[in-house]
Amino acid sequence: MNKRFVSLWFRHLTTDRQILRKPELKDVPFVFSAATRGRNLIVAANALAEQQGVSVGMAVADARAIVPDLEVLDDIPGQDAKLLNGLGEWCIRYTPLIAINMPDGLMLDVTGCTHLWGGERGYLKEIVTRLRGKGYDVRGAMADTIGTAWAVARYGRLKPIIVSNEQAAALTDLPPVALRLDPLTLERLQKLGFYTIKSFMGIGRSALRRRFGDAFLLRMDQALGMVDEPMQLLHPIEPYTERLPSMEPICTATGIEIAIRTLLEKLCKRLQGEGKGLRTATLKCYRVDGLVVEVGIGTNTASHHVAHLFKLFELKIASIEPALGIELFVMEAPKVEDAEVDQEALWSPEGGGLDDSNLAGLLDRMANKIVAANICRYLPQEHYWPERSIKASTDLKDKLTTTWDMGKLRPTLLLDQPQEIQVASVLPDYPPMFFIYRNERHNIRRADGPERIEREWWLDGSGPHRDYYVVEDEEGRRYWVFRSGHYNEEWSAWYLHGVFA
Repeated sequence: MNKRFVSLWFRHLTTDRQILRKPELKDVPFVFSAATRGRNLIVAANALAEQQGVSVGMAVADARAIVPDLEVLDDIPGQDAKLLNGLGEWCIRYTPLIAINMPDGLMLDVTGCTHLWGGERGYLKEIVTRLRGKGYDVRGAMADTIGTAWAVARYGRLKPIIVSNEQAAALTDLPPVALRLDPLTLERLQKLGFYTIKSFMGIGRSALRRRFGDAFLLRMDQALGMVDEPMQLLHPIEPYTERLPSMEPICTATGIEIAIRTLLEKLCKRLQGEGKGLRTATLKCYRVDGLVVEVGIGTNTASHHVAHLFKLFELKIASIEPALGIELFVMEAPKVEDAEVDQEALWSPEGGGLDDSNLAGLLDRMANKIVAANICRYLPQEHYWPERSIKASTDLKDKLTTTWDMGKLRPTLLLDQPQEIQVASVLPDYPPMFFIYRNERHNIRRADGPERIEREWWLDGSGPHRDYYVVEDEEGRRYWVFRSGHYNEEWSAWYLHGVFA
């Protein structure tokens, strides 16, 4: 299959946009100007101004001499690129391969896309008609090469769709400027009397190279399809992406569910064939009004299980507002990992522990409701200092680097930082009679300890040790408290560090 490209040329891009913003300018000749070397030159003119003799590059003073009531607006640098970027985003509903042609065009790689609109003619007509309906003066052409599509869109006068392998015939009657040549080369061609491409197409390559250089031959070869021309895409394509255009706009939750399931089946079939699973996925819904609604999911383990992934997306459907309808669904999997070979077996009722996929599925559903960062597991670390002896992990695949110390009693909840408490006078090496925390008094009924934990001097340097006690108040609540330093030291203080279940 030959590649097919569509070139879109916005003949009055900047002024069309201004008319859309201010409809009262529709019947007014106006231009945009910018200061260049001390002179105000016209950089864009609307169709009405051009019909009265104003052109781009003309001095503003000269233009006002021709059209006295001409309205002049200040040009905003970078607005053309911003406008083209927005139009390119809108065109993604027709193809994912889009590049910007500064200063006034777009290039679309439409290979394999046209059948969805009934063929090439229907495809090109759909794009051009809708853009003109939005208020843009646009021309389009389709060909096997970027160069030919660009040339026909701007200088062609007959058929906008060039049949495959007929680019040479389509170019012959066009002027040399249609080859996107530099001004110096165009001036030389003009002086030599070459007013059409066919006038020099039959000349030997060595003679053309000597006269006009390699860049001239490159442009010819690109237009004729003898050399590939790269595109700098607006959005580089994710390796794992599936698209689903809609012949009629989708407005119902049922239609969205069907689209999601269809895309997942395609994506997961490919992932499963390659032994991979997705960790994150994004669904982009392109609406008729031009807005894009986006929702995403994440998984704890690489998965290509359609039913599980659909349940995660199902939680997001309520947040998808279709408005007048969705005409394109795109699903991307930006993060993909190797899936376990025995994943299929894990989805049976058997199993257990951290490797049980039912646990992973439960965590995925919770994470997509309350944010994955709020769910974690704790692993032991080789540290004496309690707050350093554990670490939080959000990955079920993280392995233990050491074992839990089961010989010592530790609280169910360890505070991130010890909280200072006020205690009653006590004897040395004895627990307090009561302590006050957050204005609440806790009378101690029984206690166990002390357990001395020395400071990790190789990490913190010198400092006081801690004497920990497990204490129980009169209501049966148990706490982990400690005294920092010796009883008779001036900086000695008491802290609450944990709570037992």
